[in-house]
Amino acid sequence: MLSEALAAVAAAGGTAVVRSAGTDAWTGLRQRVARWFGRDDEARERAELERLDRTAVALKAAAASGELARIRDRQEAVWQDRFETLLEGLPAEQRAGVAEELRSLVAEYGVPSQAAEPVRGNAFRGPTAAPGRVSRRSP
Repeated sequence: MLSEALAAVAAAGGTAVVRSAGTDAWTGLRQRVARWFGRDDEARERAELERLDRTAVALKAAAASGELARIRDRQEAVWQDRFETLLEGLPAEQRAGVAEELRSLVAEYGVPSQAAEPVRGNAFRGPTAAPGRVSRRSP
């Protein structure tokens, strides 16, 4: 069983993979994730690149069919599980270093800005501010 900190970095990795697919960050993140999983094994790295490509295709198809949220959640869980499985399989003395590599990867490529996604269901309670003005709700 992974510590809470390692599980959190695995979750961040899953989110980064899914949220980066189809963005400008995808090519770099895809290569780094494949290398991270490959651990200097070229065949394994190629297999991970294929998996990553299947994820990107599934997300693109889901966006076209209107099922993006469901498929995104599923793919994030799949990738989180893959990251966790690799970390769990490492000797304890290697986990922290490999987890730090994943943290660095996520920090470098991160989760792309959510600004590109449509905003849904905003609810404002209390004062809101915009540059140059303040709005207050009447009681």
